[in-house]
Amino acid sequence: MKQKIKFVNKDKTQFYSTLKARVDNYFIENNISQHSNVNMVIKTFVMLSLYFVPYALIWTQGFGLLGVWLCSCVMGLGLAGIGMSVMHDANHDAYSANPFINKLVAHSLTLVGGDNRNWRTQHNILHHTYTNIHEHDRDIDNKVIMRFSPAGEYKKIQRFQVVYVFFFYAIMSLYWTTAKDFVQYFQFNKEGQHRDTSFRKFVTLMGLILWKAIYFTFIFVLPMMFLHLTFLQVLVGFLTLHTIAGLILSIVFQLAHVVEDSKFPIPDEKGNIQNEWAIHQMETTADFSRNSWLITYYVGGLNYQTEHHLFPRICHVHYPKIAPIVEATAKEFGIKYIYNETIWKAFKSHMSIISKLGKNDISFNAIANSMG
Repeated sequence: MKQKIKFVNKDKTQFYSTLKARVDNYFIENNISQHSNVNMVIKTFVMLSLYFVPYALIWTQGFGLLGVWLCSCVMGLGLAGIGMSVMHDANHDAYSANPFINKLVAHSLTLVGGDNRNWRTQHNILHHTYTNIHEHDRDIDNKVIMRFSPAGEYKKIQRFQVVYVFFFYAIMSLYWTTAKDFVQYFQFNKEGQHRDTSFRKFVTLMGLILWKAIYFTFIFVLPMMFLHLTFLQVLVGFLTLHTIAGLILSIVFQLAHVVEDSKFPIPDEKGNIQNEWAIHQMETTADFSRNSWLITYYVGGLNYQTEHHLFPRICHVHYPKIAPIVEATAKEFGIKYIYNETIWKAFKSHMSIISKLGKNDISFNAIANSMG
């Protein structure tokens, strides 16, 4: 049984209560909702179009291998865009104050081959609560031969992970679509994350199988049946779109948590993290490229990851406005605000820590001691 984690505000800091009051006041003073606005609704249609318009063109234009491949490239951008800019807010209940709308928009993930319930469990509960805590935040646990945390087991082959890590980034979306949801279904049930009756478990599994079957019929079977595309053409397109989406989604996430200044805390023998939860989020999360409108637009504000972790139920279109509030409040309380000015700087920082973890020349104690 895994250790139960508890955050202990040992210094009795008022950081989060102060910050929350200031952010709430921003919305009250400007008389605006914390949820989506017109720009967010327009973006929703833009991201969905990036995926479904190329798919429609494949059906209507009689493309050969090159045309299918080019459309699949755009679909890969659309898949990543839907994941970062649409379903992400909806699954955090940040898209709308109306639960039905959030649930409806969240099904954009279902349309592109994912499962909302598993995603919410891994992301909303495990990742957002236990950010960068080994064996609790599944996103930074060792995967196959990759090491993302100093607390993870070291293997000699990992000295090459600075190169082969990109292969695993590239297959992330493909793995999720084909196998990971089923793995997580059984894993989360076994661990008690999903406390369902036997009947409910059966219904959930049947629903998962049904939606996967619909997705693969839509993306794979129908084009071969009615468009006279060869298996190779469809397979190349399928692998292309998931490779592009996997690379984008993996790298964007890693730039927010697995960088040189981020911390990887370890609980004490009682499972306590000697820190306020909000300060823990500040120390394990990084922003990047806040001045790039294009990056902010496409990644759904995930370059404002600190703001997202502190206020996951606020729609990402508001992050650029609340970021200065977060940064100023952090400075007032003497808390470091981790920020890489460009995506290239963030990427270099990520590759540096991946290299160090692979060479095992960055110990867990070194990072833990740097928390101060």
